[in-house]
Amino acid sequence: MKLNHQVRLYPNNTMKHVLDSLCDYRRYCWNKAISCWNEQYESRLIGLPESVINKLKNDVNSLTLEEQELVNQYPTPSHYSVQSELVSQKEDWQYNFSSRVLQQAVKDLAKSWKLFFNNQDTAGRPTFKTKKSPKQGFKTDRASIRGGKLLLDKPRGYQGKWYTIRFRGLTIPDGKITYCSITRVNNKYAATFTIDVEPTILPKTGKQNAVDANVDHFDTTDGRVSLRPKTLNPLYDKVKHYQRILARKRCKNPRVINSKSYQVTRTKLQRTYERITNIQKDLLHKFTTELYQNYDTIVIEDLDVKKMQMSKKAKNLHRSLFGAFRQMMEYKSQKFGKTLIVADRYYPSTQRCSFCGFIKTGEDKITLSGNEKYGTRHNEYICYHCGYKDDRDHNAVLNLLALVK
Repeated sequence: MKLNHQVRLYPNNTMKHVLDSLCDYRRYCWNKAISCWNEQYESRLIGLPESVINKLKNDVNSLTLEEQELVNQYPTPSHYSVQSELVSQKEDWQYNFSSRVLQQAVKDLAKSWKLFFNNQDTAGRPTFKTKKSPKQGFKTDRASIRGGKLLLDKPRGYQGKWYTIRFRGLTIPDGKITYCSITRVNNKYAATFTIDVEPTILPKTGKQNAVDANVDHFDTTDGRVSLRPKTLNPLYDKVKHYQRILARKRCKNPRVINSKSYQVTRTKLQRTYERITNIQKDLLHKFTTELYQNYDTIVIEDLDVKKMQMSKKAKNLHRSLFGAFRQMMEYKSQKFGKTLIVADRYYPSTQRCSFCGFIKTGEDKITLSGNEKYGTRHNEYICYHCGYKDDRDHNAVLNLLALVK
């Protein structure tokens, strides 16, 4: 199976300049590809008559030979058409950079367009990238490991010295890497390797469990696991403090963002966010691994986070790492040889009574504010059919666990 591993890179000054240049080149290729994609799409709309466009939508086989030739003259923009045009228009200075950066940029853009057209409600439209973004990066499939260090593919036009890059966080044998993605955040470099690994099959326990995801915590049959321990409170206080300082500076002078003091405070804020993220990811990794060590089958929810209404009680929803949790559960189920069941998105785990199966509807439903009709709180579950009382989250866990049987 293929797994992604992230490591910290420690390049020398020469390779720092190379990595920065490749990040800028990736951004250039991405923006150039979007422009080319839009130009091909607009040319197709202008060049094809409306009657031909309607035939393409309804019945392609009804096109005449002349109309088919016209359609071939104005093809639909695709990965290969955009890549071919960008390669044919390459300038001399572009040969100093790896050709894989351009190809991977166009490939990722094609995936973004496909995701946008298939899921317009959740996926955003591909947009131009700016150099002001704190996160920059590029991708290649020609990297390798030599002497325990990362070796990127050297372009033919490059005349300077080329070094391997030291990294820490993973031991990989020498050889070619399937895929490598390098990112730069706050002047720190990280690489994500896609490598082939053998599954680590864990012993069978014959037990099942379910996980109910909530804001800042997860509920299981064993109890509650918090993603916001008390150790994070001082860090969140620092976040508020730095945000207030930056807001006051911007109110007094909008151009202050270019000042040294503003950038120093902004760097402190970013480092604090990084520490919070690292602590939460560590907790999440330990929690998911422990689940598969103790249970063979686990049930989780299919949450549509982007459509969840953000209210006062859900203000920390973006800190709950629902997406990272599901991603870890999916790949670790294959890695450890265990079973993962994803409940249907519309399965009423919160509204269903785990004792008698009665499902609340209409005004009887439990919301983030509880139930106004019956005066119950948001963490209470009272069945109006059989009178069963339980904690709302524990009741949801039992409903999810019922899917195993």
